[in-house]
Amino acid sequence: MKPAIDRIREFLGRHHRKELNNPALKQAAVLILLFPKERSLHLLLTKRTDHVEHHKGQISFPGGARDEQDADLVATALRETEEEIGLPPGAVQVLGMFDDFETPSGFAITPVVGFVPSLPLLSPSLHEVAEIIEIPLTVFLEKKNERVVKMERQGRTHDVFYYNYSAHEVWGATAAMIRGFLLALGGDKSTENGY
Repeated sequence: MKPAIDRIREFLGRHHRKELNNPALKQAAVLILLFPKERSLHLLLTKRTDHVEHHKGQISFPGGARDEQDADLVATALRETEEEIGLPPGAVQVLGMFDDFETPSGFAITPVVGFVPSLPLLSPSLHEVAEIIEIPLTVFLEKKNERVVKMERQGRTHDVFYYNYSAHEVWGATAAMIRGFLLALGGDKSTENGY
């Protein structure tokens, strides 16, 4: 497990990430949290409640909009994660940041990649989180789990990716960020390397 995490940290350290410096977009950050379970790396995702302002009922990374008191976007991701699922910021090893992602709802989202050697007991916010979902990273590498739908937005056609795991469907910005991250890491080769 450690060599895989070291490779991810090294990759993020040398990756020239795409930054969105558009003042019209609201800054936000999410935590791509990796952790070992059953001898493979997993991702932690949340299903949002119907009480939240944006993306009701959708599956997403923990995270949210940047507050003025946040020192940087890493602080935003860690603060929001603690608020949403009760994970202390000090428990997370920050591996680096990946490419910014623009959402149709007007956010520039910075994915912060983190790792915990074991997932502690979490206490999700009843207002924001309906469910915590743990998905093996390999699910997003297997083509049988992927579906692509053409959608039109602002006169342009976009590919929207959907991934199914158990009773859950991951799509939209979350699916796009996962797919982009894994492709940049090496796509299907990454399973051979133990990711």
